[in-house]
Amino acid sequence: MAMSSSGFPIFKGLQKPLEFMGIRGRFLTLAAAGIGVSFIGFIAFSILLGKLAGFIAMLVMAVSSLVIIYVKQRGGLHNKRRNKGIYVYNHFMRNRY
Repeated sequence: MAMSSSGFPIFKGLQKPLEFMGIRGRFLTLAAAGIGVSFIGFIAFSILLGKLAGFIAMLVMAVSSLVIIYVKQRGGLHNKRRNKGIYVYNHFMRNRY
C-alpha cells in the first residue's frame, strides 16, 4: 500500500492477477456456477434414481465443467469473438433536433 500526502494508505489494486487453484480471473465465477449446477444435479438425480446415480452425475458434471473452463482458459482471459468484414451503419448519426 502506498501512502498519500495526507498520511492515509491508498490501495492501488492487486499486484498479481487473481488466481485460485489454477483458475484465473473471470473463470472463477464460471467454476462456482459449475460446482453449484453439479450440486443441484446431485439432488435431482438422487431423488429420481438414487444416491449412487446422483453422486456419479455430480462428479461427471463437476469434472466436465472444470475441464471446459481449463480449455477455455488456454485461450486467454480476454479472448473475444472478432468479426471480419466491413459494417455500414446507415442511421447511426441522425439529426435529433
